[in-house]
Amino acid sequence: MAVNILLLLADDMNYNTIGCYGCPVENISPNLDKLASEGMRFDNAHVTIAVCQPSRQSMLTGLYPHHNGALGFDPIREDVTTLTEVLRDNGYYNGIIGKVEHCQPESKFAWDYFSDVFNAENCYGRSPYIYGRNSAEFFKKAKEAGKPFFLMANSHDPHRPFAGSAQELHSHPHAFGFNTYASRYYTADEAWVPGFLPDLPDIRTELAQYYSSCHRCDESMGEVLKALDESGMADDTLVIFMSDNGMAFPFSKANCYLNSTKTPFIARWPGHIKPGSWNNTDYISGIDYTPTILEAVGLLDKLSCDGKSYLPLLKGEKHEGRNVVFTQFNTTSMKASFPMRCMQTGQFGYIFNSWADGATFFKNESKIGLTYKAMKEAAEDDREIADRVRFFDYRCREEFYDFRNDPDALNNLIDDPSYQEQVSFFRSELKKYMEQTNDPVLPDFNKIVFRV
Repeated sequence: MAVNILLLLADDMNYNTIGCYGCPVENISPNLDKLASEGMRFDNAHVTIAVCQPSRQSMLTGLYPHHNGALGFDPIREDVTTLTEVLRDNGYYNGIIGKVEHCQPESKFAWDYFSDVFNAENCYGRSPYIYGRNSAEFFKKAKEAGKPFFLMANSHDPHRPFAGSAQELHSHPHAFGFNTYASRYYTADEAWVPGFLPDLPDIRTELAQYYSSCHRCDESMGEVLKALDESGMADDTLVIFMSDNGMAFPFSKANCYLNSTKTPFIARWPGHIKPGSWNNTDYISGIDYTPTILEAVGLLDKLSCDGKSYLPLLKGEKHEGRNVVFTQFNTTSMKASFPMRCMQTGQFGYIFNSWADGATFFKNESKIGLTYKAMKEAAEDDREIADRVRFFDYRCREEFYDFRNDPDALNNLIDDPSYQEQVSFFRSELKKYMEQTNDPVLPDFNKIVFRV
C-alpha cells in the first residue's frame, strides 16, 4: 500500500503555544494534543528560516535558501526540483490549501488541487469549516484518481491580523464578524506572557488575540484530520504538523532565537510511529522534511538535498549526528536585508548578525502591533524595558546564550569570560558549516569575527 502524506502547517505559531508543549492557556489545542497522543512529539524541531515563504520553500526543496534561490519572499530557481515534482512524477496526487502564494513559482510545485483561501469568500483562511470542506473535496478527488496523495494544508492562523483585533477589522472589513468568527475569544487575564516579553496590559491584550487565533488554527487542523478519518485513508497516511516560524512578536519571528525557529512538531503514522512517543534529544530541521518524505515513500534516491531524512527517528530508531541545528535569516517581506546565522546545540546558541553595525535599525512586522508600541511607551519609565527595546532595534554583531537555562535569550553571554571557550568553539563550527554550504554571508563572518 502506497503511503499518503499530509502536511499540516500553522502560520506564525510559537513552539510552546500548544498544550502538549506546556502552554497553560485553557483548552488551547485539543485537536493537536490528541494528534500528539496518537503519534510522536519532538522537542528539538526547527525550521530553517523563521519567515513564511522561504521557510515553506526550504521544506519543499530540502535546500537552504541560498541554494534554492529564495533568500526571502522570492520564487525558487527554475532549475531546482521540488518534493511535489518528484511525487507527481511517481504517481502522486498533490494538493495545497491556503498560503498558495508562498510556494513560487506555482509551476514548480506541481499542484493537482489548488485552493487559495485568502479572500473574503473563503474567510481569509480563517474558517475551520472551509478547511474541512476543501480537504474532504481533495481526499475525494485523490480517491477518484486512484492515486496516493500529498496534501499541504496551510492555516492562515495565527498570522496577523489576530482574531478580534482592530487590525483584523481594518484588514478584512468585509469578512469581520460572521466570516472571521472565532469560537473562543480569550481575555487578557487568560493570556500567558512568554518570558521574552514584559507583562504589560496591552501586551496581554494582544497575546489574548493571538491565542484566540491559535485556538482557531487548532480547529482548522482538526477539521482536516476529521475529513481524513472520514475518507477512510488515515491508517495509510503519514501526518506531520509544524509551524513555519515563531509568533509575530518582538524577539520571535524573523530572527534566529529559540522562539524564532523552534517549532511544535507532531508526527502520526499508524503502524510505524509509536503512539504517545516523545523525542527530546535529537535535532531536526525544515530542510530535512523533503528527504524524510522521499524515504518514507521509497523515493529517496530521486533528489539530492541539503537536509537528511529523520525517518529512523520517527520509527524510534537511533540516528547519529542529530545534536546540532543551523538556522538563518535573510530578508523581510518588505525586502529589507538583515542577514543572521545561528548554531544551536542542546545547551547553547550562537547568533551572528552581519547587519548589526550599531546604526542600522531593525524593521519587521512584529513592530506594527500593540506589543512593540507598549514596550516603547513603557521604556520611557523603565530602564530594563528600554534596554530591551534598544537591543531589539539595533542588536549586536554576536550573541551567545545558554538556551537550556535561558530559553528566552535574556542574558547575552558573548563577552562573559567564563564562556569564551564555548564561544570560540561555536565560532569555529559555524565557520565550517558556512564553508561547507557556500554561505554568501561567510565573507562578512570572516571579516567581522576572524578579522580576515
